[in-house]
Amino acid sequence: MSDTSHPAPLPPERLRRTADLASLAFQSTAELTPFDGFTGQERALGAVRLGSAIEKPGYNLFAIGQPGLAMQQAVETMLREASAAREAPPDWVYVNNFTEPHKPVAIRLPAGRAAKLGDALRELIEDLKATLPAAFESEDYQKRRGAMDEAFQKKQAASFKELNDKAALRGLVLLRTPLGFAFAPAKNGQVVSPDEFHKWDEAARLKVEEAMHEMEKELEHIVQQMPAWEKARREEVRKLNRDTANFAVGRLIDETKAKFSDLPQVQAHFEAVRRDLVDNVGMFVGKNEGDEGPVPTTLPGGPFDRYDINVFVANDPANRGVPVVHELHPTLGNLTGRIEYLSMQGALVTNFRLIKPGALHRANGGYLLLDVRALLAEPFSWTALKRVLKRGEIVIEDASHFLGLASTVTLEPDPIPLDLKIVLFGERILYYLLAQYDPEMTEHFKILVDFEDDFERSPKNESAYAKLIAAMAMHDKLRPLQREAVGLVIEQAARLADDSGKLTLVTDQIRNLIVEADHWAAQSSRKQIEQQDVQYALDQQIWRASRIRDRDQEMILDNIALIETTGQHVGQINGLSVMELGGFRFGRPTRITCRVRPGSGNVIDIEREVKLGGPIHSKGVLILSGFLAGRYALDAPMSLFASLVFEQSYGGVEGDSASSAELYTLLSALAEAPLRQDIAVTGSINQHGEIQAIGGVNEKIEGFFDICRKRGLTGTQGVAIPASNVRHLMLRQDVVEACKAGQFAIYPIATADEGITLLTGLSAEALNSKVEQRLKAFAKIRQRFGEAETKAKPDDTP
Repeated sequence: MSDTSHPAPLPPERLRRTADLASLAFQSTAELTPFDGFTGQERALGAVRLGSAIEKPGYNLFAIGQPGLAMQQAVETMLREASAAREAPPDWVYVNNFTEPHKPVAIRLPAGRAAKLGDALRELIEDLKATLPAAFESEDYQKRRGAMDEAFQKKQAASFKELNDKAALRGLVLLRTPLGFAFAPAKNGQVVSPDEFHKWDEAARLKVEEAMHEMEKELEHIVQQMPAWEKARREEVRKLNRDTANFAVGRLIDETKAKFSDLPQVQAHFEAVRRDLVDNVGMFVGKNEGDEGPVPTTLPGGPFDRYDINVFVANDPANRGVPVVHELHPTLGNLTGRIEYLSMQGALVTNFRLIKPGALHRANGGYLLLDVRALLAEPFSWTALKRVLKRGEIVIEDASHFLGLASTVTLEPDPIPLDLKIVLFGERILYYLLAQYDPEMTEHFKILVDFEDDFERSPKNESAYAKLIAAMAMHDKLRPLQREAVGLVIEQAARLADDSGKLTLVTDQIRNLIVEADHWAAQSSRKQIEQQDVQYALDQQIWRASRIRDRDQEMILDNIALIETTGQHVGQINGLSVMELGGFRFGRPTRITCRVRPGSGNVIDIEREVKLGGPIHSKGVLILSGFLAGRYALDAPMSLFASLVFEQSYGGVEGDSASSAELYTLLSALAEAPLRQDIAVTGSINQHGEIQAIGGVNEKIEGFFDICRKRGLTGTQGVAIPASNVRHLMLRQDVVEACKAGQFAIYPIATADEGITLLTGLSAEALNSKVEQRLKAFAKIRQRFGEAETKAKPDDTP
């Protein structure tokens, strides 16, 4: 409580840390060896190495960090390097299931063999299109087929001749009519007309009719035997066709099978092809007697496509390394594959050749990279991915069937065994939310790859960063950067890290700055990017995004928003806040005021009362109350009513960075000691009166500086910041120059006593004594009012 020293302003060299490139001798980045590593990410890269080395299920990777960290580039580069020595994964094909066509068969092949199998089968079918017709047109086939037909015809003719001879002995003749066979009376070998037959005597007619009745029974017996004879003939023809087809197909299939003798599944498929070819030889030679008719097909290429294959996944064995696939649009179909349909005669049909692979299939045997935000945004994809990981195999799923929207018959392809690592990329909040609400996530993604946002700023690391800048310029084919330009980019990297002792690893913003600086260098016809180009690019970035900031400052300069930058006032101070819109941050001063009177010990936060204050802001005010209660009027009840408010604040207020300013305002109102309006304040406070670090310190200082500069710098203006924030200072060069010229000052404050001394000019002891006396006076006033109220009550004692 006894700190009475007046805090001194920071020297200019502590306001902005300049780049130290003494260890690098270069005039431009063209002389530097581009740095192709990933500086500062040892923790994350170690996790990648571990995850890629463990082959057990569940050891997939989840990479987290800020957007713009080039996480994917780092992980993908490492995975490609790690997998370069591995052999290419196997090929996969789908083939027709001749017994159950709705269940296509998946066959695994060594890398590069799928295309060869497809070529071999197509060549086989083309050969058979010539060989089979020739076999069925051969003299041997025609003779055997003719002999079968002749034998059938002879057997049929002999039966009818025998029947006809019997009929002739009984005075009948066998006739063939349009309606079939029939018997008629005959005389001398000639058919008797009905009129003449009716003229016969009754006994002769009855005898003939009786004979006709008996012969019709024999005819019926022969006719009943004819289908069996025909069936036997057809069986003989079919057997002949099968024998002929077997003979014609066998040699060609055996020759083709020999090329794949090391693959049992392929051998089994060739045997299935052989059986189907023999059963459906009519496709090749036209409709033959004994065939069962044309093979129905839904294949767009015709019935022969049933013997083709669907090359599902093909890998080139000449390309060493396993696939590293990045799926940008992870819908269910793009992830697990899909089955397509064709419209034929008003119906949707499909077949094994219309099965299409997904990213899981293409990456199988290697690595699949997915953005977790895109994955979660797609219906069914996240749960489908977990099912795949749990099953250990890839099953093609159709969302329309989940929803009951599809009524067409679909396929049930064989699942394909899963053999890959999945790497998810996302922001930290997504990882922690999934870990909290989805216990299966940590079951399947055991390796956390946590990327750093920044790394230590040292001469060695600054040199590495210069090489990283050189790599960016070379990668984007930009002009080389001069030494001074590199230094300014490194300083901007420290500013983006919000710490003069750190360098940001969110390199997207650095790359954008270099690209824009290259543009301005081109506009000035320079062959290299100079420091002024980088500075102009920075200024232009701010100018493009600063419309809201400029309007806000205009309101202050026009005295619409009331901010004073000179003079002194009791119970009034300039607090500082930061606004962020679309990635652009700027500081703005806000007037904070306080009024006090005797009361019951309440410090009223008007922002909280009207529900504009957030929980952290409200916490800061309550801490302030704790500080008061622990320091002042310890021998008397706290008899204070104080109201604190952010003037002209019409939106929400959040954060505790103004709690020190609110304390100074409250102490000023209690001690009736005026506060300087030319010094703005930022910093949070704890119950012991220590000033704590806050965020956005550079933007806050610059926001107040801009107002003071536009009104005219007086030489007494400045900003009081927490002493623990000094290491974060990377102020604009114009602010540094103003401080160097004595026109502006930055004061490091460690305790509330230091701050109130700076703002009031009073020693901490003197001010605290005034506060103590005022609070005791409030207590006496409250005591007097309490005694008066007691006397005013009627005496109700009997």
